[in-house]
Amino acid sequence: MITVRIGNIEVNNPLMLGPMAGVTDWAFRTVCAQMGANITVTEMVSSRALVYKDKKSATLLRKNEGSICGAQIFGNDPEIMAQGAVLALEISGCDFIDINMGCPMPKIANSGDGCGLMRTPQLAADIVSAVSKAVNVPVTVKCRLGWDKGSINVLDFSRLMEDSGAAMLTVHGRTRSMLYSGKADWDMIAKVKQQLSIPVIANGDIIDAETAIRCQNWTQADGIMVGRATFGNPWVFSEIQAALKGEEPFVRPPLAKRVDTAVKQFELAFEDKGEHIACLEARKHFAWYLRGVAYSNYYKEQISAIQTMEDIYRIAEGVRRDLQ
Repeated sequence: MITVRIGNIEVNNPLMLGPMAGVTDWAFRTVCAQMGANITVTEMVSSRALVYKDKKSATLLRKNEGSICGAQIFGNDPEIMAQGAVLALEISGCDFIDINMGCPMPKIANSGDGCGLMRTPQLAADIVSAVSKAVNVPVTVKCRLGWDKGSINVLDFSRLMEDSGAAMLTVHGRTRSMLYSGKADWDMIAKVKQQLSIPVIANGDIIDAETAIRCQNWTQADGIMVGRATFGNPWVFSEIQAALKGEEPFVRPPLAKRVDTAVKQFELAFEDKGEHIACLEARKHFAWYLRGVAYSNYYKEQISAIQTMEDIYRIAEGVRRDLQ
């Protein structure tokens, strides 16, 4: 078992749910925490929007139970980021602040936010320093290998993050220009781990227990972050935790039980956001839960038109009855 200290927080076998905009809301994080994700992070929130009192941004920061939970913010102004971090903590009561320096999306990165900060390492360092001084919880950073293949700077960048006060670093083994294509470079994550004294979390191409164990052995990382493999499959955390602990392989429950979990997630989303938004977002999540299920296209068509919780209950009952 690996015991890791993130500032003043201690966690065994760190297994993180990667923050993903439009996916890792309070409801989904709650379900994943119940399945074994012992560190979760909110969807990224603009520090500037927080400072300007944007109500929608504040709603993204609800802390889930069952795990250590961080609030993720993004921006490129040290003072605004520091103010945003203070507000994020006030709103959420989260356990740590995570700074997004890895988002590759053009509207974020091309503005100098997210992975764009890897092109301005000293500014990134100033942000970590300012945020660390402004809050009394650990400050962590999520980054990539660099902007593109010709500018991989994660080794120098990660040392700078540690020197500036970061308590943990998560490295996605791709460049910004790769987005989510190609193969994650675990060798580079291993090099980052070798040179830092703070915990390093490995991210990229981890889809199940086998790849999680292989990645941890390969990189010697202190923990694992799982992202897109969680879509419709929060049980991936139970599977990986069993492998990390050397227990019997975890077996995913039958479809009927998986549908029960999906419905529970949508009920939590209903509590959090109201029926209209919860049902719109349930369309993609419910379809993910049925990914790979034979003869499910009939129900996926119905899922794409969900309007009410009654629609969700009706479709769930049909899936339980007709599919397996």
